[in-house]
Amino acid sequence: MSEFNARPVGQEVIKVKRSELPLSCPPQSASLAAMHPRVYLPIEKTGSAVCPYCGASYQLDD
Repeated sequence: MSEFNARPVGQEVIKVKRSELPLSCPPQSASLAAMHPRVYLPIEKTGSAVCPYCGASYQLDD
């Protein structure tokens, strides 16, 4: 696993519903301090994805 895909210690997995796809990070509700370039994460095939910028871990909930 590369250092860019490692999930920060203590960070929870963010549950995402199929109705919320396509998945992008950071979410629209993120604070200005949490902003990085918007990336779309391919979560449909594996059911999980990790943001290469901030390490946020996402998982399909349904």
